[in-house]
Amino acid sequence: MSATARAPFSWRIRVYWEDTDAGGVVYHASYLRFLERARSEWLRAQGIEQARVRAEQGVVFVVYAMDLKFRRPAVLDDELDATVRMVSRRAAALEFAQTLLRVADGSTLVEATVRVACVSADGFRPTPIPRNLLRES
Repeated sequence: MSATARAPFSWRIRVYWEDTDAGGVVYHASYLRFLERARSEWLRAQGIEQARVRAEQGVVFVVYAMDLKFRRPAVLDDELDATVRMVSRRAAALEFAQTLLRVADGSTLVEATVRVACVSADGFRPTPIPRNLLRES
């Protein structure tokens, strides 16, 4: 998959009360959920259902490193675009560049580099990404 040549995948998210602190500003840990949902939907768009991969191939994907830059806050009722772009693939790992953008004004709220490992579902040991997943094009 030549992910670096493609436009980033985008997933629309709305900010709800449950995502915010008492002041109506998105709580910092909520951004992690937004990024995770976008990566999961990116996988689904690739035809990869994580529960099926676990059941049939015995592997799961886990985040092992994340670098976040908080640029601006999101607030209650904001509509966000969570983008996902795979920037590298190794035998048992993927690296993604992700952003959270406010739809109303296009401002970048969060920039993230996320590193994901493929591990065995039973022992959580690194294992090569199955060949039939995320093929290079």
